[in-house]
Amino acid sequence: MVDPVIEICANSVESCIAAQKAGAARVELCAGIPEGGTTPSWGMMTAARKAIDIKFNVIIRPRGGDFLYDDLETEIMHGDIHAARQARADGVVFGCLTADGDIDIKKNNLLMQGASGMSTTFHRAFDVCRDPFRALEEIIDMGFDRILTSGQQNLAMEGRELIARLVEKAAGRIIIMPGSGVNEHNIAELASVTKAHEFHTSARETVSSRMQYRGNPVSMGGTVTIDEFSRQVTSADKVRQIIDILKSNG
Repeated sequence: MVDPVIEICANSVESCIAAQKAGAARVELCAGIPEGGTTPSWGMMTAARKAIDIKFNVIIRPRGGDFLYDDLETEIMHGDIHAARQARADGVVFGCLTADGDIDIKKNNLLMQGASGMSTTFHRAFDVCRDPFRALEEIIDMGFDRILTSGQQNLAMEGRELIARLVEKAAGRIIIMPGSGVNEHNIAELASVTKAHEFHTSARETVSSRMQYRGNPVSMGGTVTIDEFSRQVTSADKVRQIIDILKSNG
């Protein structure tokens, strides 16, 4: 029986620390969470590595939006992989597609060369590819260690049947890791249906700003309106609860 692995999508060093405190096996460090995650800064990477000693992966995504990258963006990603290595990250998380929605073999292989010796995860670009089963075989052939997927739906629970089929088809050749909307309320069913043993969750809670002066309600995102006086941080209690549920369900 393989022990379950919880990976925390960490949006800050504070979230990394909470993940380690709660017993998570690994973090994926991201900036730009409202965009689905973008590459964190050098300062965030190095501070996270100093703060934790559990496994530490870094997302390599130069912008939000689609996963069709030109040569300049690919060069940026290659440089960011080098930066993650220099920051002593254990692994990197990336994925490139063609305009037709297929896996971009050439660009992914180029980035895989830069990530040689590091753990590699193909991220949720997989969820917008045209043929998930063809993509599965291509990603395996390129040597990735795992695929992060919501089963080509907005939430992993919605895509759980496809995730289960991917786990079965992978047959241990690659790790299929469900992610997106994974929480303490659905982890037991998700694990039971998919038979996956690695899970990706943010386990965040809302933390109010310490600011006393709140001024005018000006949005820093222009047309994107969010609460500027709160932020989302990983909750150690939520992480512990998820781990406990997985352990109690075998």
